[in-house]
Amino acid sequence: MTGYGSASYENDDLLISVEVKTLNSKFLDLTIRSPRQISDKELEIRNIVSKVLDRGKVNLSVEFLDKTGHDLPIQINEELFEAYILKYQNLALKVGTEVNDLFKIALQSANVVSNVVEKKSDTGNWDLIKKVIEEALENCNDFRQDEGNTLMKKFTENIGVIRTGLEEIIQLDPIRKNRIRDRISNNFKDWVEENEFDKNRFEQELIYYFEKIDITEEIVRLGTHLDYFQKNLEEGSAQGKKLGFISQEIGREINTIGSKANDANMQQHVVAMKDELEKIKEQSLNIL
Repeated sequence: MTGYGSASYENDDLLISVEVKTLNSKFLDLTIRSPRQISDKELEIRNIVSKVLDRGKVNLSVEFLDKTGHDLPIQINEELFEAYILKYQNLALKVGTEVNDLFKIALQSANVVSNVVEKKSDTGNWDLIKKVIEEALENCNDFRQDEGNTLMKKFTENIGVIRTGLEEIIQLDPIRKNRIRDRISNNFKDWVEENEFDKNRFEQELIYYFEKIDITEEIVRLGTHLDYFQKNLEEGSAQGKKLGFISQEIGREINTIGSKANDANMQQHVVAMKDELEKIKEQSLNIL
């Protein structure tokens, strides 16, 4: 499920900023971007994230700024720098020329500037960073919870539309059956009498035909699936997969009703129900 959360802490000596972004994913896929000061804490950060976020593609970014300037990411060998300056000046005097950009040349000389070797994080700073990370994760989780509440309302609306369509189909079903019965009676009555068909056999065939187009069982099962979907939507957590399975069963019953109905008025409601179900299936992927 998509989500966003951020948190920060600042005092006279340092600034800590944490940002969390999440996208939908079946598993917890965590990417961490952190400063060298806490490079040894990645495993602990992963444990902190997994306690708050069950799954999703998660990008966590940690920014740490030391305002005192005592924690620069480079080291400058000042004695070597001064030695280069003197050496270049003496060489210039010997050959009778000027040295342009002497400072830049000396600074870029070998072994003057070197990257700081990563060191273990300071315990005090890490405690502060950890609190900011936890706060950002909670903010992200609250964001996802708000989105989930909005999604729940939308699901309820979708199910309501499908239920309304089902009620319309229930009202149309007796009319459909009478229309089919009248059509068969009018079209085949004279033909059956003229050709001396076995009326008992003909009635048996009609019964078999009406059983094939009967949608009573599908109507009952669809109503049950809708109730079950709503129940799981309102109860418990981590219902995403279950709602997906129920959606498949709802779709199966709607499709069967559509194939058996053979009625234009019913088909209109079937199409509308399918449209709402597709919305449910698409959004159910965002549920944990």
